[in-house]
Amino acid sequence: MVIDSANAHQPVTAAEPAGQRRIWLCADDYGVSPAVNAAIRDLVLGGRINASSVMVVAPSLTRSEARSLAMLNAGGRRVAIGLHLTLTAPYQPLTRNFAPRQDDAFPPRNDLVRAALLRRLDEGEIDAEVKAQVAAFAAAFGQAPDFIDGHLHVHLLPQVRDAVLAAATEAGPQVWVRQCGSTAGLLQQLSDPKGILLDWLSRGFRRRAGAAGVPTNSAFAGTYTYGADADFAALFPQFLVAMPDAGLIMCHPGRVDAELERLEPLTALREREYDYLAGEAFPRVLAEHGVALA
Repeated sequence: MVIDSANAHQPVTAAEPAGQRRIWLCADDYGVSPAVNAAIRDLVLGGRINASSVMVVAPSLTRSEARSLAMLNAGGRRVAIGLHLTLTAPYQPLTRNFAPRQDDAFPPRNDLVRAALLRRLDEGEIDAEVKAQVAAFAAAFGQAPDFIDGHLHVHLLPQVRDAVLAAATEAGPQVWVRQCGSTAGLLQQLSDPKGILLDWLSRGFRRRAGAAGVPTNSAFAGTYTYGADADFAALFPQFLVAMPDAGLIMCHPGRVDAELERLEPLTALREREYDYLAGEAFPRVLAEHGVALA
């Protein structure tokens, strides 16, 4: 099942010309730091993004920061707010018995991926942690998440994906999940190994979501190599080329502060993404490709 982005929520912008594709542009990692949070809210207010996923285990997801994001939907729907399920270091689990741990935090990404691919995770503990993060989101925002995705795409992993789909089903029929099936052509995929892996993982994820009756986005783009020379302004139009209605483009805009530098390696590129999305070229590129935000 694919979400009907034309009817699921109020449009972010005024009525668009007939024939335009309506997509989700989702800023990940709300909660990671105050500067990132403020940058994401600024883009929502400007009508430049229409979705954001929230890290409820991040120290900077305070009650005030959650309320500041939720208030942007007061008086009219501006942004879909989802859970950014987090199961990797340096963040700490909400459940007491979660394993494996390292220094009382989640394991490093590679350790988690290896354990999941080998089916060595404790499914009961994964299920409990996913439910705890959904419950924390509901407590912070007063409602279930509009959607669920994963920090570093952990929601696509074997064992984890089953817990995510179960949590989405329990949260309600309106909750959708992010699948990461690529729209990129072969040459573009070859330059993006991460995108190839996500596309492969998403095949099984989509099958399970369909069997469970959980809606998904129709397509996905936004991955690239986060090198110092990455040119987001040049990359973004490529994400639009084959993006259908109800497709989703992931982004990571933000401003850098000490908290972000403490927790995450992705720093300066966030500012590059923010500057592009806040700038004059971005809406022009959307219009040139016949795309509007859902």
